[in-house]
Amino acid sequence: MTTWTNDELTRIEHAEELQLAPARSDGTPRTPVPIWVVRDGDDLYVRSFRGSAGAWYRAARASHEGRIRCGGVDKDVTLIKVTDAGVNDRIDAAYRTKYGRYGARYIDPMVASRDTTLKLAPR
Repeated sequence: MTTWTNDELTRIEHAEELQLAPARSDGTPRTPVPIWVVRDGDDLYVRSFRGSAGAWYRAARASHEGRIRCGGVDKDVTLIKVTDAGVNDRIDAAYRTKYGRYGARYIDPMVASRDTTLKLAPR
């Protein structure tokens, strides 16, 4: 299994957002969308601001694959659904810490959409 390098983790962690292109059913990438990303330990996570209704999220859940571009990192990823409450609690805190300056208007929907948390695993 491939893992993130320390350099990749740092670059992505410090970026404001990443571009995620979920794969279509034929494996070709969809149009990339900007998404907030947070780090927890040696793992990276994203959530859908629009919850499960988000088009990119529906595509990501169908294919479980995508491509990211962020901070000079361009990589194929596997998108893994996160259901662990403890991990989600840490991701909530990470969103509040990293993006809290945007206020409740943006943070509250990200925390409320914890059922859309996806771990980005490099391929």
